Amino acid sequence: MSEQIFNKIHDLLSKNGAKFRVIEHESAKTSEEVAKIRGTKMSQGAKALVCSVKGANEEKFRQIFKDENVLDDLLSDEKPVMKAGKIYLLAVLPADEQADLDALAQKFDGKKASLASPEEVTALADCVFGSVPPFSFHKNLHLVVDESLLERNEEIAFNAGLLDRSLILNAKDYARIVKPVLVKFVK
Repeated sequence: MSEQIFNKIHDLLSKNGAKFRVIEHESAKTSEEVAKIRGTKMSQGAKALVCSVKGANEEKFRQIFKDENVLDDLLSDEKPVMKAGKIYLLAVLPADEQADLDALAQKFDGKKASLASPEEVTALADCVFGSVPPFSFHKNLHLVVDESLLERNEEIAFNAGLLDRSLILNAKDYARIVKPVLVKFVK
């Protein structure tokens, strides 16, 4: 399952000339633990949360994501897991911050945002909790990044689909390759 995600990310970064390195390490339970193991700062960690927004305004959603780069050649052909009136976001923020889910709901004129269930995470990200990378390869998982992640450090670090393997990636290369929608949603 997640080995495939790691390989997709590695190939994507290599193909696009990104500056990155792979670190194999012990599995860790928290962002703080994995930062110590990697030898990185917590603020470098790219925490990727799979979220759902209920009651989102479809017109506003389409306007915000009109230029979305969804990594077309790497997207999953799986059937959508999207339910009526619900959108899924891969919300990426610095690991030392907390997500303001209300801010995400407001951005899309939604009624409520919440973390996705473990089943939804597996279906959308093809990973288990804690190993979700800041890349979406599913057509119904839309990438949003808090701009502070890209401004605070030259490199970001993240588990790459596996709990025992991380990537440290140049932040400008990340932004150039995924062209994320920037949304302020850090508390």
